[in-house]
Amino acid sequence: MIDTFLSLMQPMTVLVILLASILGIILGAIPGLSGGLGVALILPVTFGMPAEVGIAMLVSIWVGGVSGGLIGSILLGIPGSPSSIATTFDGYPMTRNGQAVKALGAGITASFLGTVLSIVVAMALSPVLAKLALKLGPWEYFSLGFCAISLVAALSKGSVFLGMASAAFGLLLSTIGFAPIDGYARFTFGSIYLGNGLDLVALMLGLFAVKQVVSDHARGQQQVPDIDMSDIRGFGVTLTEYRDNAWNIIRSFFIGLWIGFLPGMGAGLSNMVAYAQAKSASRHPEKFGKGCIDGVFASETSNNASVGGSLIPTVALGIPGDGTTAILLGGLMIHGIQAGPLLFTNNPGIVYTLFLTALISAVLVLFLQYVGMRLFPAILKIPYHYLYPAVVVLGFVGVFVGSSTAFNYVLLLAFAALGLIMDRCRLPVGPFILAFILGPMLELNLRRGITYTEDGIWLFLTRPTSAILLGFALVSIVWPYVSPMLKKPGVVYDSRDDRT
Repeated sequence: MIDTFLSLMQPMTVLVILLASILGIILGAIPGLSGGLGVALILPVTFGMPAEVGIAMLVSIWVGGVSGGLIGSILLGIPGSPSSIATTFDGYPMTRNGQAVKALGAGITASFLGTVLSIVVAMALSPVLAKLALKLGPWEYFSLGFCAISLVAALSKGSVFLGMASAAFGLLLSTIGFAPIDGYARFTFGSIYLGNGLDLVALMLGLFAVKQVVSDHARGQQQVPDIDMSDIRGFGVTLTEYRDNAWNIIRSFFIGLWIGFLPGMGAGLSNMVAYAQAKSASRHPEKFGKGCIDGVFASETSNNASVGGSLIPTVALGIPGDGTTAILLGGLMIHGIQAGPLLFTNNPGIVYTLFLTALISAVLVLFLQYVGMRLFPAILKIPYHYLYPAVVVLGFVGVFVGSSTAFNYVLLLAFAALGLIMDRCRLPVGPFILAFILGPMLELNLRRGITYTEDGIWLFLTRPTSAILLGFALVSIVWPYVSPMLKKPGVVYDSRDDRT
């Protein structure tokens, strides 16, 4: 490990890691782009590099991209990637309240803690924890996804019914395209553009970027928020706020680590689940969605903790934890390195390169974002009649870059209109997006679980882990209706009472 660390500290290698981290931050901050896209774009560049340097470059872009996503989420209310969706729920309201620097400080420190601690855990427990994932079948994966959607829907802003309705609509849209297993075309109406389903980037930018611009313009909310830069020390977050969020950070860290560790999950799910858990456990849940720093801590700790979590199955089993680690796995194979249990024996230097590069990059990203956190709010000083057109243009560029098809322009505008309708009907966006993301995974594992044995759906209810997760999902849905009755016997609960 020491030899690997010394080789990574060579001036040219450090420069490569630094530049790659900067590129990752920029890609993560731009709506529609991400660190994962950067990894894919830079992968061909690493062909002629030594394996250690090439892997270090890819990992640095990834770490920078996950951390950089908070910038757009907090300052503009537009998530740079799915891993930062939940950050917008409280980060952007904090910016509206003149607390942009505090929100950035909380997000930056939470990102650093999540990344560093998850990498340390991954280094120590990769061989042990990887065996646990092999014991989980499609029944557990389906139940985990259903539990996550139920939890987010039950704790969403508005009634439980509206949250579940929003999630159901997201699941419906996720079925567009070719079905898993049998490949049957559904709801494509003969269009080749719908064969692969609706584009996630178009959905994200439509619901957050274009919809936000149209909504703010229609309401006349175009004034530049007043950012209080006076008396800001350090990261702008007080020790009391760190202390009050200690358990929130620890809980969110383990949520992100565990979900990142499960193959096929990742930061797009962990940030939503951690946010919902933070709101559920909070003593002041009514503040969430209005500029509560607890939500920023939860989202950014969990999505960065998924970095170390997703490296565990990638390194120990050769199974990518998410889309970005799948590209990393391809990078290893290009250099003649086979990930899996034998990697620790045959190429220990590569294992240490992965982990140590992530730690070095996390430190560099912390420094870069600390320096820039007082400069980032300058974006908000740009008059909105200049900023809004730039946001819309970036939105259109972002949806084209990922697919190279103009059809995504139609989807972008359609999702923007859908977002306005959902706001009008008070349908929460969180459950809709999470259900849309997890829909294909839910359906695939449901069909696998039913067809693997002759017992049909019963194994979902009889396997202990699956049954516990489904029970927890049921409790999360029913509890908002039951708890008021327990507090005030004889009072019938109306789900419309908690609408805001």
